[in-house]
Amino acid sequence: MCTARPRDGSPTARERPRRTGCPRNAETVLEDAPNAAAPQAWLVPPLFARLKSRAAAATVTVSALALLATTACVPPLEPDPDTAGGGNGNGNASKLLGELTVADARPMKGYSRNKFSHWRSTGKNCDVRDTVLERDGKNIELSGCNVVGGTWVSVYDNKTLSEPLQVDIDHMVPLANAWRSGADEWNDKDRSDFANDLDRPQLFAVSASSNRSKGDQDPSQWKPANREYWCQYAGDWVAVKHHWKLSVTAAEKTALTGMLEDCTWTSAP
Repeated sequence: MCTARPRDGSPTARERPRRTGCPRNAETVLEDAPNAAAPQAWLVPPLFARLKSRAAAATVTVSALALLATTACVPPLEPDPDTAGGGNGNGNASKLLGELTVADARPMKGYSRNKFSHWRSTGKNCDVRDTVLERDGKNIELSGCNVVGGTWVSVYDNKTLSEPLQVDIDHMVPLANAWRSGADEWNDKDRSDFANDLDRPQLFAVSASSNRSKGDQDPSQWKPANREYWCQYAGDWVAVKHHWKLSVTAAEKTALTGMLEDCTWTSAP
């Protein structure tokens, strides 16, 4: 039997299982397949015996193939190319960073936050902001699906927050930075998908003060005060930009390279 084990990687809902222990061929399956009765050659003419023997062999083959199908043995799944981290070193982060296009920042002409529609509704009187507050907090208090209480630790500055109004939802790659990196050429739906992306490491509950200090700056201009978070921050930034095919400036790439040096993760950012 095949056993499923989760691959080393992100502890989020995005991890995919890989199969291990699958037989290399049908030999182990055939051992459990029903034995075909040997033809009674002395009761039938030789020609008919040969035909019956061939039919029996075909039956065993079909049984083996069917049993293989039911074991669900499949080759190991390839890792998600947009997962920046890994179990060793800095995982894929440096590789993904090397795949990003280096280009000058594009002009801000035409930019408006309204072109990145957020926050999307996620239920009656609830939106993506509530989703992130509930995901990132502890001891969450709800009124319907609205988050009205809880505790949050801001990973950017290690501040503990006890009121939802003290918490901002930060876009890892800020909207204005995305505009300068290629989102100016997207349509409004794609920009809204980016602004509400819960599948990549793009949205985080952090202190309002750290979020406003960061603004729309890239890692060459701003880094979290919490230096222990730099590896995770750089890995997440790269993963988001890689997935959305956004460019980086030369200074941004240099800063990210420095942040990723000597990084290790027990799980992917």
